[in-house]
Amino acid sequence: MCGIVGYVGDRQALDVVVEGLRRLEYRGYDSAGVATVTAGVLHTRKRAGKLGNLEKMLAESPLPASTVGMGHTRWATHGAPTDRNAHPHLDDDGRVAVIHNGIIENFATLRHELEQRGHDLRSDTDTEVVAHLLSEEFEPAGRDLAEALRRVCRRLEGAFTLVAVHAEVPDVVVGARRNSPLVVGVGAGENFLGSDVAAFIAHTREAIELGQDQVVELRRDGVTVTTFDGEPAEVRPYHVDWDASAAEKGGYDHFMLKEIAEQPRAVADTLRGRIGPDGRLHLDEMRLSDDELREIDKIVIVACGTAYHAGLLAKYAIEHWTRIPCEVETASEFRYRDPILTRSTLVVAISQSGETMDTLMALRHAKEQRSRVLAICNVNGSTIPRESDAVVYTHAGPEVAVASTKAFLTQVVAVQLVALYLAQVRGTKWGDEIAAHVRELATMPEKVDQVLDTVEPVRALARTLVDARTVLFLGRHVGYPVALEGALKLKELAYMHAEGFPAGELKHGPIALIEDGLPVVVIVPSPAARSVLHDKIVSNIQEVRARGARTIVIAEEGDAAVEPYADHLVRIPRVPVLLQPLLATVPLQVLACEMATAKGYDVDQPRNLAKSVTVE
Repeated sequence: MCGIVGYVGDRQALDVVVEGLRRLEYRGYDSAGVATVTAGVLHTRKRAGKLGNLEKMLAESPLPASTVGMGHTRWATHGAPTDRNAHPHLDDDGRVAVIHNGIIENFATLRHELEQRGHDLRSDTDTEVVAHLLSEEFEPAGRDLAEALRRVCRRLEGAFTLVAVHAEVPDVVVGARRNSPLVVGVGAGENFLGSDVAAFIAHTREAIELGQDQVVELRRDGVTVTTFDGEPAEVRPYHVDWDASAAEKGGYDHFMLKEIAEQPRAVADTLRGRIGPDGRLHLDEMRLSDDELREIDKIVIVACGTAYHAGLLAKYAIEHWTRIPCEVETASEFRYRDPILTRSTLVVAISQSGETMDTLMALRHAKEQRSRVLAICNVNGSTIPRESDAVVYTHAGPEVAVASTKAFLTQVVAVQLVALYLAQVRGTKWGDEIAAHVRELATMPEKVDQVLDTVEPVRALARTLVDARTVLFLGRHVGYPVALEGALKLKELAYMHAEGFPAGELKHGPIALIEDGLPVVVIVPSPAARSVLHDKIVSNIQEVRARGARTIVIAEEGDAAVEPYADHLVRIPRVPVLLQPLLATVPLQVLACEMATAKGYDVDQPRNLAKSVTVE
C-alpha cells in the first residue's frame, strides 16, 4: 500500500515525484500529496482522491522550482481519506514535512505527550506525530535531520516507512524503514527513494536494498545508510533487470490485460536456467544444503490471497513427489494458533511483492522457532527474501494490476520446481523422471498461449453475466484451488458474490444455493488421469444443471463426457494433472476482467484494494 517517492538531484523534483507517483498508482490509494523545498521554504500540496485531483491543484497553484522533493499516495488507516489527512504532514511551524507508510502503534501516547507540550496536531493520522517529534529533535540533534529521524524512530512502535524534508536543510531527503518497504535508486548526480523500484525506474536501474531498522540520508552526491542507533549499515546494491517500458500498458486498455497476455513469457522466464550442465535441477539462491533439506520432516506453506491458492496447489505436488507431509496456512492466522514448528520444519513463504506483512510476520515467527524458511517471490531484494534462508524468484517482471495474474501462474511453476528439487535431493524421484517433469513444464508457455488465442468466447460469455448476483465455482483435486482463485478474481474485480467449493461438498450444503439461471463454473479434471474424479464431477455438473444452474465447464480437449451437460464449454489443451491449473486459471482471469469492464469498473485498481498489503 501507499506510494512513496523522494528525490534529490538536478532535475525539477516535482516532475520526478509526480511521475513516480503515477507509476505507483497500482499500489492502491485514496489521496495524494507532494512537498518541495526552495530557498529555505517548504511548500506542500495535497488532495483527497486520485492523482489527477492533485495535478489539477498543482496546475492552478504551481509550486516554485525545486530540485528536492517527495510525494505520497495514501491508503487510509488512521483518519478518513480527506484533504486534511492526506500526506505530507507538517510540524507547527511548517518547517518539517513527513510522509509515511504503515502504522505507528503507539501514536496515541505520543500524540498525548505532544499536546501536553503545546503542540497543535490538526489531522486524525498517526503520521503527524512524527513531524512534530522531528521538529523537537532537530536542534538537539545538531540540526542533522538524519540524526533527528534516528532519535524519533527509536521511540516509535509498529511498522513504518518514513520520508522527511526540512526547510533548513534544503539539499537533503531522509528516510527510515521498519517492517515496511523502502528502496534507494542511485543515479549520476541524483538519488531517489521509492516504495518500490517502479518509482524511479525511468531514471535509473541501480538500486540499494534498505534493511530492517535503517535510516538513509539522500544528497545529490551520495547516499548514507545507518542503523537506528547511528552505526554505519551494510547495504546490498543490485541491478533491476526490467525497464520502464515493462511497466507501461503496451497498447492494452488495462495493465491486467497486458499481464494476462504476458503469462506465456512469464512462465518461460520462471523456468529459464533451472537445469544445469550436469542435467540436474538448480534453483537460484537455494542457500539450504542438501543435508538440511534431507532433515525436513514437515513442510508448512504460508501465504495470503492468490498466493495462498498457489500454496494449496503446491501441497499436491510436494506430497505426491516427495512424500513429505505438507500443510497450507493462511499467513494472517498462522502465528496466532501456536503452530507446531521445529528445526526439521520447512516453512515456504509465498508473496509476489515480498512485503506482505502477514506473511512476513509468519516468517519471523517460524524463524523464532528455529524453522528453516524458503521464500517464493517476484521482487528482488524485498524483505521476505532477505529474511529467508533460501529464495526462488519467479522472474515474472512487474505486475501493476492489483488483481494478480502472471504472479499466480509463476508461483505455481515455482512451487513445482521446489517440489521437484526436494524430490531430487531426497531421492524420491529418479533424475530422468524429474527431467521429464521439467520438460512438461517447458511446454506450458506454448499451451498457455493456445488458451489465450481461444478466449474470445469467454469474453462474450462474460458480457452476458453482468447482471448475475452470484457465481459459484466447483473443482476437485487441483481444480479446487483453481475454483477458489476464479471466485476471488470475480470478488476483486466485479464486486460480486462468488464462492469456490470442492465439488464433493455440494450435497453438504452449497447445493441449496442453486437456483434457476445461477452461473456455476466447473473445472473438470482430465478423464485420462484419476478417472474416478472425472466421473464424479460429471455427476456434479448433472446435479446442478438439473436444478436450473447455467453450467460453464472448463474441460480438456477430447473430453466428450461433459458435452451434454455444459451450457458453455471452454476447452483447454490436455496436460498432466498437476499442470492443469496453469491452463484452467487463464479463462477465469479473462472472465473476471471482462465482467468488470462490462460493469464499468476500474480493472487495474479495484475499490478498497491495494497491490501489496504492508500492514496487518
